[in-house]
Amino acid sequence: MTNPVPPRKSPDQPWRTEGAPEEPPKSAPGGRRMRGGWWGLAVAALAVFLIANLVLSFLDEAEPTISYTEFSRQVDDGNVSKIYAKGDAIQGELKRAQGNPEDEGTYTRFKTQRPAFADDQLWEELTRHNVTVTAEPVVQQRGFLTNLLISLAPLLLLVVLWIFIARRMRAGLGGAGGMFGRKPPPRPVELEPGEQRTTFADVAGIDEVEGELNDVVDFLKNPDAYRRMGAKMPRGVLLAGPPGTGKTLLARAVAGEAGVPFFSASASEFIEMIVGVGASRVRELFAEARKVAPSIIFIDEIDTIGRARGGGAGVGGHDEREQTLNQILTEMDGFSGSEGVIVIAATNRADVLDPALTRPGRFDRVVNVSPPDRGGREAILRIHTREIPLGPDVDLAQVARTTPGMTGAELANLANEAALLAVKRGQTTVTQSDLSEALEKVQLGAERALVMPEEERRRTAYHESGHALLGMLQPGADPVRKITIVPRGRALGVTLSTPESDKYAYTEEYLRGRIIGALGGMAAEHVVYGVITTGSENDLEQVTRIVRGMVARWGMSRQVGRLSALPDDAQQAYGLAAAPQTLDVIDGEMRRIVDECYEEACRKLRDHRGRLDALAEGLLERETLEEADAYRIAGITRLAEVDPEG
Repeated sequence: MTNPVPPRKSPDQPWRTEGAPEEPPKSAPGGRRMRGGWWGLAVAALAVFLIANLVLSFLDEAEPTISYTEFSRQVDDGNVSKIYAKGDAIQGELKRAQGNPEDEGTYTRFKTQRPAFADDQLWEELTRHNVTVTAEPVVQQRGFLTNLLISLAPLLLLVVLWIFIARRMRAGLGGAGGMFGRKPPPRPVELEPGEQRTTFADVAGIDEVEGELNDVVDFLKNPDAYRRMGAKMPRGVLLAGPPGTGKTLLARAVAGEAGVPFFSASASEFIEMIVGVGASRVRELFAEARKVAPSIIFIDEIDTIGRARGGGAGVGGHDEREQTLNQILTEMDGFSGSEGVIVIAATNRADVLDPALTRPGRFDRVVNVSPPDRGGREAILRIHTREIPLGPDVDLAQVARTTPGMTGAELANLANEAALLAVKRGQTTVTQSDLSEALEKVQLGAERALVMPEEERRRTAYHESGHALLGMLQPGADPVRKITIVPRGRALGVTLSTPESDKYAYTEEYLRGRIIGALGGMAAEHVVYGVITTGSENDLEQVTRIVRGMVARWGMSRQVGRLSALPDDAQQAYGLAAAPQTLDVIDGEMRRIVDECYEEACRKLRDHRGRLDALAEGLLERETLEEADAYRIAGITRLAEVDPEG
């Protein structure tokens, strides 16, 4: 049954909608108030016009009026240059300025009135003193049209200011928020229910999450069956996971599968400088969703406003954030399941959310959206290459095997980069080579045209050979896929190693192997040249991150013990996470493990110096070595791991 859609309050709302039928615009209520506003504007305009005319009239009287006796004296003195007469009224201009006894000023232009009884032979006197009698007034008066235009200038300024203030106040949702420079929110996108919408067919690689959300879809499609059983659907579903895993896409797919209106907004769009504006927008959003229920509200990045509230009183933006969060909590408690409004939110920081937001009755269900496994990556690649012509040699399963840990957004970017490469090469299809080069560009960075000195180039070859050789020799290490000394991104060379299959848990031996492999470049420079360069900066960052987790989070140190002494998010506030004595022990254990791994790396490179030299010479000759060539040059037979995924 299709619910009637009440008229929208305003087209300028900070959220987008899908599937909501568009309502024809109606005349806004409050027309009488608008007419009253125009009456006020008309009265103000009339007042401005009268004041402007009075000012202009005053300015027009700036020329002084002198006595006829004074005028005659100036003519006799030969100080009058020209006059204009109309009847008995005379205007004139003096050659030299004279003092005005009335206001103690001076004047050169004047007005006077000739008495009707005067018989002073004025024309002869003017002719004798060479006074010019003009046919145009000496003092030019502005006409009515000029006065009208000048007086309308402030009126036009007033109208423009009036319209500007009215629009800013409308943009502020009727409050003061629009008066402080806020940009108008984007207009909602209205989509008809019959138009193409996102469904689960557009989502791949997260089948277990689809299963969780299928309950929501079924409830929206068949609410009566649940009501008869007395079951209540979760009022909120929280999608938690790393960026790019498809949380927003999943929310749109749920709405598309159920065929219900979809309201989406970013949490940051509710926050304004003026306290109370965000709460007002939340109320309007939920009111709009109820009008077209059953419907879905999607709030992206909810941790912007949903962080745990502090005990102290907040001011400014902090207080506005808390008021907005309180309004969301109230709205989610305020409607019953029969209304059919479900809130879906997404975040990649579920650990910082307020407990009141994630309790049962609000966001009852927390769905973790993880990066896809190998089969999921292949399915995602097939979706993102549906409109890309692929060559016969393309093996998406092989691409999926070499992209462990990549999210759906990264795989979409990979497919797009391959298509861009094919266009640049003038091809009609995307080949396996295009996908391989696109993967290198995404994972390693774009190639740089950098000319290195021969000595630095040789040292870089030994650095990358050290990484690769230790990766080949270390038991259980990730296979080496590619070695190159072509500068990419910020690196002068790159060694790419990826596992045969996805790993979800790591042993201490594997992590030590990762540390030894990461220290291989520095160890090779130390063994061959006896120096340490700045090229190991990224390697040391990686080593520090791994060894800190081993010691402080994963219980792989006898001194620290089996406890999590340093939570994951405490790495940024390192000194505040544990007692000083514990931090000292952690530092000591980290140094011990790294020193042991570095000594082992140097020992292995000395024992296999011939293989190290062979790899370095091969890199200097060919610049890039693929997996098979690298193992062949090093003289190492790689034993393929048993792939649990087939």
